[in-house]
Amino acid sequence: MKTKHALAKKGLYIGAGIGLVLFAIVGLLPSSFIGGVLGLKIAGHIFGLPLGTAVAPRFVVGVFMVLGVLVTGLVFVVGLSLIGWASGTVAEALRERKYVDVDHHEAGHKKA
Repeated sequence: MKTKHALAKKGLYIGAGIGLVLFAIVGLLPSSFIGGVLGLKIAGHIFGLPLGTAVAPRFVVGVFMVLGVLVTGLVFVVGLSLIGWASGTVAEALRERKYVDVDHHEAGHKKA
């Protein structure tokens, strides 16, 4: 069964795949690093510096590392999925050009 927007759907899936691959190559390590630094700053404000070896500050840092990875993955995958969907929609629109017949009558001109 063919759907109406098959090319847009293909573009969406291709964009999601490219976003996932780019995230794995480029975004995984920096996002966990930035999330960890943010977690260290927040844990330092909550528990005071130096943090020590308690479980709660480690938990806060770990949660923020995971949040950093999830948010970065979300941005990569959703962003490139939207780009792929939009390009598929544009390609569909260009592929199915519909011509409209327009009469070239001027408003003040009457045929005799």
